[in-house]
Amino acid sequence: MAANEDGGGQGPPKALAGAGRAIDERFGAAAFTRKAFRKAFPDHWSFLLGEIAMYSFVIILLTGVFLTLFFKPSMNEIVYDGSYQALRGVRMSEAYASTLHISFDVRGGLLMRQIHHWATIVFMAAIVVHLLRNFFTGAFRKPRELNWLIGILLFMLVMLNGLFGYSLPDDLLSGTGIRILEGVLLGIPVVGTYAQMFLFGGEFPGDLIIPRLYVIHILLIPGILLALIPLHAIVLTWRQTHTQFPGKGSTNRTVRGYPFFPVFIAKTTAFFLWVFGVVTLLATFFQINPIWLFGPYNPGAISAGSQPDWYMGWLEGALRIMPAWEINAWGHTVTFSVMVPALVVPGVLFTGLALYPFLERWVTGDHQIHNLLDRPRDVPARTGIGMGGVVFYAVLWIAGGNDILANTFHIPLFWTTWFFRGAIILGPVLAYVIAYRICLGLQHRDRALIEHGLETGMIRRSPEGEYTEVEHPLDDERAAPITDARPPAAIAMGRPEHQGVEAPEARGRLGRVRIALNRRFMTDLATPPSRTGDREEKERKAVERGSR
Repeated sequence: MAANEDGGGQGPPKALAGAGRAIDERFGAAAFTRKAFRKAFPDHWSFLLGEIAMYSFVIILLTGVFLTLFFKPSMNEIVYDGSYQALRGVRMSEAYASTLHISFDVRGGLLMRQIHHWATIVFMAAIVVHLLRNFFTGAFRKPRELNWLIGILLFMLVMLNGLFGYSLPDDLLSGTGIRILEGVLLGIPVVGTYAQMFLFGGEFPGDLIIPRLYVIHILLIPGILLALIPLHAIVLTWRQTHTQFPGKGSTNRTVRGYPFFPVFIAKTTAFFLWVFGVVTLLATFFQINPIWLFGPYNPGAISAGSQPDWYMGWLEGALRIMPAWEINAWGHTVTFSVMVPALVVPGVLFTGLALYPFLERWVTGDHQIHNLLDRPRDVPARTGIGMGGVVFYAVLWIAGGNDILANTFHIPLFWTTWFFRGAIILGPVLAYVIAYRICLGLQHRDRALIEHGLETGMIRRSPEGEYTEVEHPLDDERAAPITDARPPAAIAMGRPEHQGVEAPEARGRLGRVRIALNRRFMTDLATPPSRTGDREEKERKAVERGSR
């Protein structure tokens, strides 16, 4: 005790020890802290994707606080008399004028605007790639279904908040986006006009939409994100065993990695600084959203080449390639050219993503806990489905720039439109087939590596004149992801008839569909090959050569 009081021992100072003891007595934090510091984190680059998203969100919050000090969310018209000479004397909203003021008159304001915008772009990109990593590796399976659903909800909220965020400056480009939003609302049967009047407070554009979007952008959605992101990234992750890829020392019950403290905390702190540095460099050297070039929003202005941020481009593409179909029913006009791209397409995408873990479990009959991830090549059916979804999204995204493509390559706009209409149907199918075949090829390569080893490029001639290539067997570190046992990704459900009686699960149309999907999913699933038999076979052949 005396050594601790003098500072000569290894214990903490008395004041800190007392504070820690008081917190532990009230909240029981000591046991959790000890366990948290020992928690192992696998050392794989793909796990950093979620951290990029989290750190981008922190940067968005910090820069957003700065911008709120100077931005005026008002649509009252004033005459601009700021530093930007080209717009002096032009009537504009206070929202647009304050954005110009931030860009040209506030010290560091333009840099903060661009950091905020670039961080949002990086945030969305990290979310999408992180979601794809979780899908292709099967990280959504039991016990992480809730985490997957929270991730899908975060994806939708961030996309919506990004739309509202770049609509706030009230420039010509963002006003075009709001105009499209109003048209989508009006295209909803029965309730569309009421929704439009509720959001805009009257006829478009009115004088309330910017203040309302501002409140949603800085308070409502960020508040929900501040609740969901810690739950998604920290609480559920800390309460569950961390996922990891198959490899030497990795099992479904053990995690091979480094402890949270001090290794992981040091790495993640450095990684936050890297993310902040990269976003700052992007904001410094790559201009984004130069609203002074677009001018204030004018409902009567007509422009070409308007493009939203990339994460909204796929909805723009869906609107552009949808045929102008509409019907009149029960006194209402149902405009499919708006309803399908604005409601059906995102509804199918997000609902499909949310339900997929449960649909796959229904098809595979797999109710096991999975802490080991799948390599995408080992589950060709899931990988093919995922690539089909990626191509579906990509085709819509590229279609959002069909006018730019037509103008750049000097081809008719109708050609690009009809091309994307065909590609949105054929593209996902081709992507499924191609991805499936690639997975099979990679599986064959893995089996060849286990059976024959690595090719060295050296040719050896035997005394009998036979030429053979020298091959080295894989070491345990490289062979473990291929050969180590892991829980199966699917369980065979179909049972043969017994004395002319069908199995219970095969009765009914839905049961037969389920069994057919189960067989399709299980076809070409990778099974870990055994290295023991291969080694024995090689040794036997070597003995036979020696005896000759």
